[in-house]
Amino acid sequence: MKRISFSLALGALLLLSGGFVRAEVVGAAIEYESAGATCEGWHAYDDSVEGKRPSILISHQWTGLTDYEKMRAKMLAGLGYNVFALDIYGKGIRPQPPESGKMAGKYKGDRALYRTRLTDGLNILKGLPQTDTEQIAAIGYCFGGTGVLELARSGAAIDGVVSFHGGLSTLTPEDAKNIVCEVVALHGAADPFVPVDEVAAFHSEMLGGNVAYTFTAYPDAVHAFTQKFAGDDPSKGAAYQAEADAKSWEAMRAFFERIFEK
Repeated sequence: MKRISFSLALGALLLLSGGFVRAEVVGAAIEYESAGATCEGWHAYDDSVEGKRPSILISHQWTGLTDYEKMRAKMLAGLGYNVFALDIYGKGIRPQPPESGKMAGKYKGDRALYRTRLTDGLNILKGLPQTDTEQIAAIGYCFGGTGVLELARSGAAIDGVVSFHGGLSTLTPEDAKNIVCEVVALHGAADPFVPVDEVAAFHSEMLGGNVAYTFTAYPDAVHAFTQKFAGDDPSKGAAYQAEADAKSWEAMRAFFERIFEK
């Protein structure tokens, strides 16, 4: 297992009993097996925190598990969470467009396999020594946002899921009846890849399944609004928007504080 240390951006030095104690977020790659494939996820936590703690699963966007998800994992670990970023595609499979679209489409077309990879990643998180198995949530970006909604639809016994600019459609809307956690969907109001009829169907699905859910649409935000590498041209359909990025992160943070009673 490869181990890398990262200094926390804030509060790196804590005064304790007249001395300084250095707090660090540590990261480690973890290999595991899922549905016949070797996958490689990434674990992050603050090693100055003792014992078990609320834990977060991260599901990646369409190019696979990258430095973007690792950065988000470090940010969450800096807030005191134990974090595992799963790997849907398999170790070393990190496609770029247009291949990433084909790879994401493979899993969107085979929701059973998609759910298996998500569930296996969740089980890795549950098995980590820092994980409080009674306090778990999942987040996902774009393709990964679709993923955490599918995880919820599978009936995963977790506390909540947060989808950032994820696809909202499903092949089995009746599975909303299986959802036992709270659902938060953070959406770009101008996202051309998630049309208004898909949004309407999502609302109908959640209401029909009697799901506790929150849907927030950020004005003028398009797809991938949390990702700087998406560029700054919304006419392309995907672009970073700093305001929506900041507000969606705060919405997620407040949600976790509430469900975990931090």
